[in-house]
Amino acid sequence: MSSSNKQDLTLPAMIEAAARRHGGRAAIVEGETRIDYAGLAAQGRRVARGLIALGVQAGDRVAVWAPNIHEWILAAVGTHMAGAVLVPINTRMKGEEAADILARSRARVLFCIGEFLGTDYPAMLAPLRPAALAHVVALRRGTAWVDFLAGGDAVPANAVDQRIAALTEDSIADLMFTSGTTGRPKAVMSAHGPTLRAFEVWSRAVGLAEDDRYLIVNPFFHSFGYKAGWVAAFQRGATVYPLDVFDAERVMQAIACERISFLPGPPTLYQTLLAHPRLHDYDLGSLAGAVTGAASVPPVLVERMRSELGFARVTTAYGLTECGGVATINDPADTAERIATTCGKPLPGTELRIADPQGRLLPPGQAGEVLLRGYHVMQGYFEDEAATASAIDAEGWLHTGDVGVLDEQGYLRITDRLKDLFIVGGFNCYPAEIERVLAAHPAIAQVAVVGVPDERMGEVGCACVQLRSGESLSADALIAWARERMANYKVPRHVLVMEDGFPMTASNKVQKRELAAEARERLP
Repeated sequence: MSSSNKQDLTLPAMIEAAARRHGGRAAIVEGETRIDYAGLAAQGRRVARGLIALGVQAGDRVAVWAPNIHEWILAAVGTHMAGAVLVPINTRMKGEEAADILARSRARVLFCIGEFLGTDYPAMLAPLRPAALAHVVALRRGTAWVDFLAGGDAVPANAVDQRIAALTEDSIADLMFTSGTTGRPKAVMSAHGPTLRAFEVWSRAVGLAEDDRYLIVNPFFHSFGYKAGWVAAFQRGATVYPLDVFDAERVMQAIACERISFLPGPPTLYQTLLAHPRLHDYDLGSLAGAVTGAASVPPVLVERMRSELGFARVTTAYGLTECGGVATINDPADTAERIATTCGKPLPGTELRIADPQGRLLPPGQAGEVLLRGYHVMQGYFEDEAATASAIDAEGWLHTGDVGVLDEQGYLRITDRLKDLFIVGGFNCYPAEIERVLAAHPAIAQVAVVGVPDERMGEVGCACVQLRSGESLSADALIAWARERMANYKVPRHVLVMEDGFPMTASNKVQKRELAAEARERLP
């Protein structure tokens, strides 16, 4: 997306351009609700007028605490059109955690789901509500949303025009709270322009097109569901199908009924579908494009996504909140092996290097910390200069905390998080490397490796596995199989079968800390 006009590289400008270009084509479909592109822009403006009526000024923070529903998108679009800063909140958070984020961001307004998965969100927050939070608008409870919208009808339309015109590509679009590597969540400040520039490249690389039907399972509070989700979709003119809860059966039903063509997600999403006993009961023939990425994307998973789920295009990418959600991506013309084993090359305008603990550049083939520099690196952590200085060095390099290797052609392979490694008898073990090998076992649907205490070795690996339907596998058999394929110190000493699945985050990633605690409890 190129423009010499800084006002053109803002999210509201993108939405309004999409409305002019795509008009009556569907932008969002959720159940019986269908919002076309013209309606998306119009309803976003109405939300902006509602926020202005509540006294929201340009630069004020507006939070959204809800699952993937169409009102989430409208609230976000309206927040940007009012010149305000979006603060997404994780739906897994409890009242105290949400109150902390609302207090530290000093959010003026909160759009909050009424009830979700048996939890009353406004009631959970009520006794902890920060003083700066002037208004809570409950979504899907009574008439609160309708009343909020009606409250803005007296605000003149040109008030929104003025707010949009005052934005530039450098204006802060969102504060996204991330746990980083230590301590409580920190608020990443990201601007409008870098988001649009990065995801224009991303959407083109993954083949997202205006005729795609994009099922967004990745949560909107995460950059995968927000920026690589509906923002990228609206840039291309695709149709968004929000899904509020990841449930394999519901995903397969949606694919079959809505003829979904585009389905990004973490590796666990596809592994769960592949392990489902009713996989072949649904017509998944419309699937065409998938994007995944994590520390571990086993080559066998990419092969199965193509052969069993029918994806013609499988792409892997890498990013983190501090760089706007995307830093590298594979080219569609890359070989299948490269797509399976790397996460591609840096985006244009992004520099990437691998460094040792002292920050010295390492040559291709050597593992070290991934450092990034470029236009989409965050502006910093909100009101936290010390944390910003710790993450971004004096030369502008973002220290990601991820371990990676560059090959001679400049392709990146992520081996793990620095904090996830465990040490067996003095040897560093990266779980993702071990998981990649174990995932190829024919009986395994999904695997996660954690370090557990050991008297003799300090730590050893424990492989937590979910088996494919109808399969059985003994610990001794898997350990013997692994010994033939990896160095002895990497071979897990323990195997646990996860009958009830893995503890997962709301963005469908395995919660390694909780899994390690469960493993320690279960082992003798």
